[in-house]
Amino acid sequence: MANTSTTHERQHTPELAQQQQGSTGAMIIIGALFFIFGFVTWLNSLLIPYLEIACELTKFQSFFVTFAFYIAYLVMTPISPRVLGVFGFKKGMSVALVVMAVGALLFIPAAMTRIYLLFLIGLFLLGCGLAILQTASNPYITIVGPAESAAKRISIMGICNKVAGAVAPIILGLFLSLEGADTLRAEVAGMEAGARAAALDEMALEVIPPYIGIIIVLLALSIWIYRSSLPEIDTDEEDETSAAATTGKKSVFEIPHVMLGVLTLFLYVGVEVMAGDSIISYGAEQGIPLTTAKFFTSGTMAAMVIGYLIGIVTIPKYIKQEDALKICAILGVAFTIGAIMTTGYVSVAFIALLGLANSLMWPAIWPLALAGVGRFTKAASSLLVMGIAGGAIIPLAYGALADSWNAQDAYWIMVPCYLFIWFYATKGHKVGRKV
Repeated sequence: MANTSTTHERQHTPELAQQQQGSTGAMIIIGALFFIFGFVTWLNSLLIPYLEIACELTKFQSFFVTFAFYIAYLVMTPISPRVLGVFGFKKGMSVALVVMAVGALLFIPAAMTRIYLLFLIGLFLLGCGLAILQTASNPYITIVGPAESAAKRISIMGICNKVAGAVAPIILGLFLSLEGADTLRAEVAGMEAGARAAALDEMALEVIPPYIGIIIVLLALSIWIYRSSLPEIDTDEEDETSAAATTGKKSVFEIPHVMLGVLTLFLYVGVEVMAGDSIISYGAEQGIPLTTAKFFTSGTMAAMVIGYLIGIVTIPKYIKQEDALKICAILGVAFTIGAIMTTGYVSVAFIALLGLANSLMWPAIWPLALAGVGRFTKAASSLLVMGIAGGAIIPLAYGALADSWNAQDAYWIMVPCYLFIWFYATKGHKVGRKV
């Protein structure tokens, strides 16, 4: 019996090693993608106040930056699965990166003409490419290992994402004359029309060099993934438990915890985008210069990385995914109220701390929403990606409230969002499921 066991081990050890190597390679590639997600996404935090000055926008109009970027996730909901169905996961990712490169390319004529609509179309195409990438990569990380440690793997990806998000506005700030932007903000109303137009044109042109760099990186990454050995995954397969749970279900819309998960993700992305993308603009409203405020998004991202590290250590060994979500939701309410009740750097610090509150929400919501959906994994994943459109709607609503009330009181919109997330962590993820 001992000899047979040893022979069996020898036969399967190379196969096991090959599988582990494949999983590690997949994690590296997906990690690179998550870095790109973060870098491109959190550039918007500096673009919002910068384009507000360069294109002479109201606060509400400036938040169309986030609207154009995140509404793409909603538009791409029926398209992303078809793209992945036609090209497969690997080639689909490569195609998505090319779409993003085209979006970044539009920033060149947009900056030359200072036409805000062109910037928004470019941001929309960047969002379209990201929607396809998100549809492919998130279930990939969820499925590539044990379900109970999915939040840990997504946390690792989140660190890649947020480290990129932390450096993105700082790197973009190196190419932009932020001191001149602050001066122009204060003086533009009193300038003669010709001088104002010339100054704003010069300001807009500074956006071109960094986006040329982004185009090059996106195309290089597209080629790398196309030529990689990234394995395909079959999300149509399901185990006996998942098959039993979905028996009689004809559509993903008949699975309540998925639908509630989509709404929860919608609200979560909305508050996360607000915390990251509004903080620089909010700091400027508090009288802090852009040269200093450009670092604030990095503070939010740093807080998220700390949260991800906590998740990697504690989930699932010490804390369950749903309990982590409950704690984060409660912190979100507390930090939001703290930001509203204080002023200056202290208030900004509370907005940055929302990064900690938001950190484990994405890693927890995905596995909770995808639990037991079996053959509906692709459809459920696509709907969850649609929920990312919360980043389009909720910050835009914040911008409207900021114009009507003020930038600080407008943060009250976040409190009911966090309360619903707490509900999903407590009861919502169990609705319609035999847990």
